[in-house]
Amino acid sequence: MDGNGRWAAARGLPRREGHRRGVEALRNAVRAAGELGIKVLTIYSFSAENWTRPAEEIGDLMALLKRFVRNDLAELHGNGVRVRVIGERSGLEPEVLALITEAEQLTRANDKLTLVVAFNYGGRQEIAAAARKIAEAAAAGRLDPASVDVAAFERYLDTAGLPDPDLIIRTSGELRISNFLLWQGAYAEFVFLPMHWPDFDRAALESAIDEFRRRERRFGGLKAGTGS
Repeated sequence: MDGNGRWAAARGLPRREGHRRGVEALRNAVRAAGELGIKVLTIYSFSAENWTRPAEEIGDLMALLKRFVRNDLAELHGNGVRVRVIGERSGLEPEVLALITEAEQLTRANDKLTLVVAFNYGGRQEIAAAARKIAEAAAAGRLDPASVDVAAFERYLDTAGLPDPDLIIRTSGELRISNFLLWQGAYAEFVFLPMHWPDFDRAALESAIDEFRRRERRFGGLKAGTGS
């Protein structure tokens, strides 16, 4: 979800207003995903690198996160949404940790839509952490190094038990993935949209899904019936 600041700047508004409108776009995206029958929706809400932003902006983002959980959790729960948060939790302030725990515990039995929130998340950091856990388990004699294959490695990722993404959408016209789901997105289809995130709506989501449906996914294999 990219482009909140640029959306605000183009309108002569403070960046915090862009982030606020971005939260509104998020609400609409989650509702639309549920209505369209999408089973898992992952949002990149705050990256591990975002801590380098100005303290005032980080404060605004944390305030929005707290407000989103407090104001929207009941609706999410009522609509059968399960919330799962991925990312590093050590070092987070107690109030944020408490909100994360509340959201996950309250919604853990829901099964209509799983909303995965990547918070304080980085793909490289996730892979490094998984490798460290595997090394520790092997050193302690709990894991045979010879048994570590792709499936075994995935059990140590933050997304263990979740399917790999079929489609990754990035807004604002940037043509990069910025440390997002590096392992999981190996065979995802990418759609890059020129609009900033606050302008993202159901029509944009449906357009991205239509583009996805036009793609032929081969997962490294051959195109059916052509040998190419």
